[in-house]
Amino acid sequence: MLTADMPESLARRKLRIAVVGDAMLDGWLCGGSTRLCREAPAPVVEIDSVANRPGGAANTAANLAALGAEAVLVAVTGADLDGVRIRRELDAAGVRTDTLLVEHGRRTLSKRRVVAGDQLIARFDEGDSGDVQPCTGHALVGVLREVVPRCDAVLVCDYGAGTLTTEVRAELERLRPRIPLLAADAHDLSRWASVRPDVVTPNAAEAAALVGRLGSVEDRAAQLRTATGARTVVVTLDRDGAVLLPSDGPAHRTWARPAPESQAAGAGDTFVAALTLAMAGGLPTTAVVEFAQAAADVVVSRPGTSVCTTAQLTDRLGGFQAAALDHDQLAAAVRTHRAAGRRIVFTNGCFDVLHRGHIAYLNQAKRLGDVLVVAVNDDQSVRRLKGPERPVNSASDRVAVLAALSCVDHVTTFGADTTAELIERLRPDVYAKGGDYTPEMLPETPVVRSCGGEVRILDYLPDRSTSAVIERIRGRVGAQ
Repeated sequence: MLTADMPESLARRKLRIAVVGDAMLDGWLCGGSTRLCREAPAPVVEIDSVANRPGGAANTAANLAALGAEAVLVAVTGADLDGVRIRRELDAAGVRTDTLLVEHGRRTLSKRRVVAGDQLIARFDEGDSGDVQPCTGHALVGVLREVVPRCDAVLVCDYGAGTLTTEVRAELERLRPRIPLLAADAHDLSRWASVRPDVVTPNAAEAAALVGRLGSVEDRAAQLRTATGARTVVVTLDRDGAVLLPSDGPAHRTWARPAPESQAAGAGDTFVAALTLAMAGGLPTTAVVEFAQAAADVVVSRPGTSVCTTAQLTDRLGGFQAAALDHDQLAAAVRTHRAAGRRIVFTNGCFDVLHRGHIAYLNQAKRLGDVLVVAVNDDQSVRRLKGPERPVNSASDRVAVLAALSCVDHVTTFGADTTAELIERLRPDVYAKGGDYTPEMLPETPVVRSCGGEVRILDYLPDRSTSAVIERIRGRVGAQ
């Protein structure tokens, strides 16, 4: 599970991570618009603020520094004002820039957006995206030889903008045995298959381009690992979260906090930065992607290109500790969701010792709608159901663990023997239950159907019950 002390714990370790790739400048020209221009039906935007931020690999490095890592950027800019702006922003962010090379005659790549109010009006791109000059490529190889062996991880950001030439990729392949963790975020990950990354992060379109859209999840996951040379694949889905496809376990889905598309710029950089940091820090892979998703959720709540700091991520994760809503608060939240046209899914259980079966079933429940509400038995009702030795974990702890899952939107507790009264008040579209039940076995079914909802029985993983987990623990303790 994710806990609020994880960001601080990782920050204290000061992991050294090299970001190698295409740096660019993100510019934001913001203002108001109240009229159209005479020449064409185009809005006239009266600019009242201009912001320049690191973009691409530079933003990824800035995010790593904000999360407490010792970030080293190996990249190239032009000898121009935009290049100076990138370096100035990175110096202020605490990123090491003595490894940031300057190529004379090259124009720094920039992406500038015009925003009227909250609406993105246009984006215009400038700069050179062809391969760097051979002499610059040789200099990059020299920097890699100096920097890479001293790092805890290397993160490749390859957006096809000319930094990662054949010579640079060959040098990283040669240095691969000396890289403890190699992550790659690239538009064309097939270019990196021979380097054998530990983890890659294609978006949905990039993944489909590599393996197509046909076949089972398991088949496509295996094809992705073969095509990219990676042991672990994390497919990012923009505002819909991400899917972890490890080589040694089941797929795991995360769910993103809803945000306007105009506020999603740079969230992918934050995601891959946090993912690399968490993986270098030794977190389990499911915790790694949840950690990365939480960091991305922080930045999409703010306009422009921004970073997620250790303090902000701690606050985000710490909010889970008090995440339980009382029934009045929950009813108000559900009314808001329903007014926005969202489909409400409701489920309940003890969730005493959260295990793989719970995670699979909660993710499956989330896919049945837009908002997942989980009602947790309070401590007294667990004792009535399971016996005097249960629960193992208190209701507040169980709520905090569940709320830390990105698939769960709201958590509440209840003390009755059934959730029929709560269901009647919330009137969910779907009541989901995991296990070897039939709808007729559930006391909530008549109430759900009378409210116009449907009952769905989800997949059951044998030998993945809480009781079985507790018995295995007791058996091992008794054998010692």
